[in-house]
Amino acid sequence: MTENSGQWERELVTRLATAAVREQRRARLWGIFFKLLTFAYLTLVLLLAVDWKGGADVVRGKKHTAMVDLNGIIAPGTDASADKVTSALQAAFKDKNTQGVVLRINSPGGSPVQSQTIYDEMRRLRKKYPDIPLYAVVEDICASGGYFVAAGADRIYVSKSSIVGSIGVLMNGFGFTGLMDKLGIERRLITAGEHKGMLDPFSPLDEKDRQYAKQLMEEIHRQFIGVVREGRGKRLKETPDMFSGLIWSGERSVELGLADGFGSLDSIAREVIKAEDIVDYTQKEGIAEKFARRFGASAASALAEFALRASPGIR
Repeated sequence: MTENSGQWERELVTRLATAAVREQRRARLWGIFFKLLTFAYLTLVLLLAVDWKGGADVVRGKKHTAMVDLNGIIAPGTDASADKVTSALQAAFKDKNTQGVVLRINSPGGSPVQSQTIYDEMRRLRKKYPDIPLYAVVEDICASGGYFVAAGADRIYVSKSSIVGSIGVLMNGFGFTGLMDKLGIERRLITAGEHKGMLDPFSPLDEKDRQYAKQLMEEIHRQFIGVVREGRGKRLKETPDMFSGLIWSGERSVELGLADGFGSLDSIAREVIKAEDIVDYTQKEGIAEKFARRFGASAASALAEFALRASPGIR
């Protein structure tokens, strides 16, 4: 009886000690969690302060050249989307200290709708602020939708080795019917509407659908050509292959009237606009936004792991 009682007491002490260790571990984990949370909050506040201080340069009252970057594919949700580019241009023109605006382009093209939206806004801003010139400066490439946008500027400046042009429209895809036949796969496509399955990659290409898509591309191409002619006016020296989708070097583009001369952002600000100081109005994801997005994902993962470790069933 005495031996059983001693064993029971030892088991009780062991359980109490184990429970105390678990409680201490949970308390320590919670302490670490709140310390990390406090550190993250203070870091975010500091980054927001740094971002705010960096943006203060715009309102110092000094005459400057406003710069907006159009970099990459022109499409919704990208850094070169119409929303971001037009908002940046509006802010650049609105600033009373802006002496001229430079749209710096490095883009292979993209959505014709997004390009048209940016072009239209450029034309509108030029009319609204007739005393503020708008120049396009091409870096490596200004092709297709990129050139569509550039045509909306007062002048276009390039490097001799820039790639310019590609005034054309395309629609591409793949066809898998031959592969499906070899693999013995049957395509079951049910539509309401004769052309609803047009250009389906798993069905044979219908000639009527191909002709319709071709007409659609030609219509958009005509719109593109109209924009280039409107934007460049009498400076354009049209050739039979100018609107064929070919690309040219920057040097050749000046000869063809697709561009006006050679220059970089710095040289245009210094020599043409006569305002050497450059202020970047490009809408970019700030340091604080990047941190918040990345911290949010990592914090969610860390919190889930913490919850598992802190739960009573985890040893």
